[in-house]
Amino acid sequence: MGRIDAYVKTLISRTSTSKGLTTIVHILDKIYETGRKYAADFKEIMPIVFDTHLPKWNYRAIPQK
Repeated sequence: MGRIDAYVKTLISRTSTSKGLTTIVHILDKIYETGRKYAADFKEIMPIVFDTHLPKWNYRAIPQK
């Protein structure tokens, strides 16, 4: 992990709410392939449910099998 990654991890780790909730931080250093297609049946087996508050950011994929 580089210096910048460690610094960002430290900053995120210090985050908490007024109720005392804290964060657990894991830095992923994997390089993801761009343009990768999902499986043909993905939408059937993993429907995506969007939250009412900030639906572009808050969503869940719920496995059906």
